[in-house]
Amino acid sequence: MSTIVIFTRRDRGVLPSLELLEHRVTTLPGTAEALAHAPESDLIVVDGAVELAAAKAICRLLEHDPTPVLLVLSEGGFAAVTPEWGVSDIVLDGAGPAELEARIRLAAADARSRGPIVASGLSIDEASYQAKIDGRPIDLTYKEFELLRFLASHPARVFTREQLLSEVWGYDYFGGTRTVDVHVRRLRAKLGDLESVIGTVRGVGYRFELVEA
Repeated sequence: MSTIVIFTRRDRGVLPSLELLEHRVTTLPGTAEALAHAPESDLIVVDGAVELAAAKAICRLLEHDPTPVLLVLSEGGFAAVTPEWGVSDIVLDGAGPAELEARIRLAAADARSRGPIVASGLSIDEASYQAKIDGRPIDLTYKEFELLRFLASHPARVFTREQLLSEVWGYDYFGGTRTVDVHVRRLRAKLGDLESVIGTVRGVGYRFELVEA
């Protein structure tokens, strides 16, 4: 079972066959604002069957997000799609459940096969739970690593403290948002000269900044 987020400007009917499959699906408006508050997922589905221009804008905003993107199109939309859209795969909005399940499975497998996250002078390897700066390991606690990994997996996207609590600590965590601030402060201290990669958006939360090491 995969966790899927759909961005669409339609009320319903994006992928009817998806309702026949056992995946956790969240549907959000196809806007930049909704993208900024989207939960973490295994697959992002962008609806381009009705409004191609809006779909392209969302795809371009997802350019640095490592989550695979599946673009939904009508028959006439294929000619408009180019490599610069940056999507992992495309599918017709009338695709059957067997085809859709195969595409979801392949996209998830491709995401898992990717190597460490390398950005802004950092290497973050989820398999070994180790982060390095220029090959030098950083001594991080489990939650510090998870916080850094999550932010780096969604570069330039802003997350509120509440979102970080639910994504990194889990929905059953009863501590306050101050926990996030404390971990960010400790994480920055351990990153040293690269502390600026954890950016603060005043009044909102935090994001991973793409900067030169």
